[in-house]
Amino acid sequence: MRAALREAAKAASKGEVPVGAMVIHEGRIIGRGRNRVEANRDAMAHAEILALRQASKKLGCWRLSGCTLFVTLEPCAMCAGALVQSRIDRLVFACRDPKFGGCGSVFNIPKEKRLNHRVEIKGGVLDEESRGLLVGFFRERRNAERWPSG
Repeated sequence: MRAALREAAKAASKGEVPVGAMVIHEGRIIGRGRNRVEANRDAMAHAEILALRQASKKLGCWRLSGCTLFVTLEPCAMCAGALVQSRIDRLVFACRDPKFGGCGSVFNIPKEKRLNHRVEIKGGVLDEESRGLLVGFFRERRNAERWPSG
């Protein structure tokens, strides 16, 4: 999770919402990502999606069985769906997202019984550190003149 927090800090330094993600397979990082929505001008360039794509390339397979995703913020519905679609085994996240959370806060897509795959979920890991990055980032944004336009 500390590596994901470092990616989140890099995202913040580039004006992106500070979210970082790591995919771990057999004790090694095989995918990493940080939010790049603004840089890529792509609403789907979330840290989780970028980390999952990199991990799939590294393994040469879209099925990420045996992998764990560590992410600094509870994944949104889009990213939660990607976890199910990629067949990832486990999700570990730092802080909950009460507005957009797709893994227990607003929706619980990875545990949806009607889907063909479920993901083990653990939340609250390094919650305070992640929350601090997010709170500081949005405080700065509110104090700035405006959000960058796309």
